[in-house]
Amino acid sequence: METRNTEPIAKPIQQTVTSGSGPSSDVANSEQLHAEKMESAMENRSSKGIPASSKDAADLEGLYEESFRRFEEGEIVTGRILSVDKDHVLVDIGYKSEGQIPINEFMDEKGQPNARIGDSVEVMVEWWDDEEEVVILSKEKAEKVKVWEEIKQAHDADGTVKGMIVGRVRGGFTVDVGVQAFLPGSQADLRPIHNLDEMVGKTFQFKVLKYNRKRSNVVLSRRVILEQEAVSKRATTLASIREGKVMDGIVKNITEYGVFVDLGGVDGLLHITDISWGRVKHPSELFAIGDRIQVKILNLDLERERVSLGMKQLSQDPWLNAAEKFAVGSRIKGKVVSLTDYGAFVELEEGVEGLIHVSEMSWTRKVRHPSKVVSVGEAVEAIVLDIKPESRRISLGMKQVVPNPWDVICEKYPVGTIIEGKIKNITDFGIFIGIDEGIDGLVHISDLSWTKRIKHPSELYKKGDVVQAKVLDIEKGNERFSLGIKQLQPDPWSTVEKRYEVGKEITGTITNLTDFGVFVELEEGIEGLVHVSEISKEKIKSPVGRFKVGDAITAKVMNINGEERRIGLSIKRLEIESEQSLLSEYVNNMGPATSKLGELLRNNLQEKLKGE
Repeated sequence: METRNTEPIAKPIQQTVTSGSGPSSDVANSEQLHAEKMESAMENRSSKGIPASSKDAADLEGLYEESFRRFEEGEIVTGRILSVDKDHVLVDIGYKSEGQIPINEFMDEKGQPNARIGDSVEVMVEWWDDEEEVVILSKEKAEKVKVWEEIKQAHDADGTVKGMIVGRVRGGFTVDVGVQAFLPGSQADLRPIHNLDEMVGKTFQFKVLKYNRKRSNVVLSRRVILEQEAVSKRATTLASIREGKVMDGIVKNITEYGVFVDLGGVDGLLHITDISWGRVKHPSELFAIGDRIQVKILNLDLERERVSLGMKQLSQDPWLNAAEKFAVGSRIKGKVVSLTDYGAFVELEEGVEGLIHVSEMSWTRKVRHPSKVVSVGEAVEAIVLDIKPESRRISLGMKQVVPNPWDVICEKYPVGTIIEGKIKNITDFGIFIGIDEGIDGLVHISDLSWTKRIKHPSELYKKGDVVQAKVLDIEKGNERFSLGIKQLQPDPWSTVEKRYEVGKEITGTITNLTDFGVFVELEEGIEGLVHVSEISKEKIKSPVGRFKVGDAITAKVMNINGEERRIGLSIKRLEIESEQSLLSEYVNNMGPATSKLGELLRNNLQEKLKGE
């Protein structure tokens, strides 16, 4: 509130008043009371043996006159608290009547009055109540006047004022500096503030950019102060900074490639590769804006204003003694920190990592991707296979932690052993049977049956079936375990010559027709071929159309080759033999010839039979 220079509301009260009741009587009584106080003071000095002097008389006279002086409205005076009740605080401002202040102007944050008898307090004279002889005062308005004086002084003298940011408004913040002020967002900090709510409730020093008391308008700036501080800090830092120096700094900004650190008015970059000897995915995992950290100056270019910083350089490179700590053949424990298509990286200690190649993860499994065996964050054991500190590489083996099962498989399952296992997988070319932990044996499709024509193993088996098989071969170097199921039974072709002698007449079922002949099944898995030339005495191009699959035919065994698994059959030969038998029977049953012609015919038939 502005101080108003107005004339007193009433003229000084006369010392002589008429007797009676009402305001005039009260004034008279008040004047008489003050006079009595003055006389009592003089008598008190006299009783104590203090002689009255002209100076004392003048002082008392001044006090007496002061008690009747009227303060102007808007005037700031200092008073003393006389009493406190539930509604008002009475303050002595040196006038013949005490001033009143509403009790709510003394309430603290908890709603309790903060006023004690005897305390001094600055107040503003608001108005006079002549009838009640009461002076209405205001502590809050006096404080605001004082605040405006401080704001003016800070503005004129380039000083600062202290205030609390109490809220957000469009374009900035409201600040309590005793009166409400405005802080533009651009003046709140050196850089744009991402989270404006973090500023609310904080107290800072501010510069007064401009003010207008009549409009109650104050514009502040915190940025100006920060810029001045930064200039001062920068000068101090530049005077002391040098390569190799270890300094404290504050994290100013975080990016995916590093951290910007304020060294005191000078910013430096702590690159992600210089944060730790170990693996860092993102700097935000280790730092937050505002963190205080210690760094080392790696490179300094003041002309280009570039400062390179390092944190890992504050400790020794762990690779310097890695060869001693992780000797070849030693067993180590580590944590999987990364997976690639070709293997898993394991952290042995901060800054030292080793690679387990997919080929070194299992003795028996063909690992296509390391995620099938391990996962990031998993603790694993491994054997150091090789170490090259100069190139910062360590080769690890995971399978070497356990014995190689292929080293004992030959002794455990020699060729000819009959094993039993569960079918683990079925493919176009055979079935895989689980033998030992991680070792599967293959039964090729050709080793499933001696006699059946199998197009796919699933025709006979399904995954999970328990079957028996015979060990055929073990290739330790190639890690191959060959099994056979048909070998559990004798090969029927090994005795086929005993069952089907050459010249024997047999009957079978047609299983297939081709242009070059007819396939006839003699027993399960045993087939013979009637070549097209052995179908009939007549010359035919193809048997297709003359027979159909499923027909039963009789033929004569012409030849047998057990090694090549072939049996040659002939229908034509059977027909010829049948004709010969009939002709022989006819000739043998012929009587004596009755003529030369009959005898000649008989002789020709007998010669023909002999020739055939």
